Amino acid sequence: MNYESAQRLNPKSFKRRFGVHRPTFKSMVKSLKAQLPETPGRGRKPSLCLEDRVLVALEYWREYRPYFHIGTDWGMSESTVCRIVHWLEDSLMGSGLFRLPGKKRLFRGFGRPEVVVMDVTETLIERPNRKQRHFYSGKKKQHTLKCQIILDQQTREVICTFFGQGRRHDFNLFKASGIHFHPETQSLQDNGYQEIETHHPNSFIPRKKPKGGELSSLEKSYNQELGRERICIEHVNRSLKIFRILRERYRNREQRYGLRCNLIAAIYNYELAAA
Repeated sequence: MNYESAQRLNPKSFKRRFGVHRPTFKSMVKSLKAQLPETPGRGRKPSLCLEDRVLVALEYWREYRPYFHIGTDWGMSESTVCRIVHWLEDSLMGSGLFRLPGKKRLFRGFGRPEVVVMDVTETLIERPNRKQRHFYSGKKKQHTLKCQIILDQQTREVICTFFGQGRRHDFNLFKASGIHFHPETQSLQDNGYQEIETHHPNSFIPRKKPKGGELSSLEKSYNQELGRERICIEHVNRSLKIFRILRERYRNREQRYGLRCNLIAAIYNYELAAA
């Protein structure tokens, strides 16, 4: 499946195959072309055209097969596939086209969201050789990396993210992120953010059932309504995890996990704005 073959796919099949729409793919190629030098330097020229290299990286994110398997399909070594993926990730992040708004959007008066939804998603990892306890998640009963996502409820846009190791509690992850909401912004989150009212009074979390007691009908209705308001972030998590690199057991180093989450979230925002 090279660029010539991909051109024969209809829009729906292209999205299913590579995880992005064709206009997004063309924007990625255009932004990368702008960063290439006008005159090629010395050394061996790339064996693949720029469009094919973008497809290699998309295929890696979408299917998350080992570099060796992808390299055998494209007729290259696994180290070459690794260099292509890393170069494309760094170049796209440096282009400025695929970038999240950032946490400053949450506090400034103009353009701030009225309601935000916050949640933490976890990605399983292979058991670390060192400091295993730092990555062990009591909720998942496995070693994980955590990604905190803050979403504009109205537009479904991912505003910012923050990352941590599996052992860190969701609320502690929020405090470590240094995020501050505007006093008039409402924030919706789950029970993992107990006592968030001390940091942001305009916050809403589900009511917990008291020990040895039951929730009242009013409290149950409140929890159901809050769940309906928060469900949008679960849909966004599903859209991000179309790329199996975020859904399956993460085999790469921790250092690039945050970069890849940010890049895929920025691509999601780009397609959301273009829809």
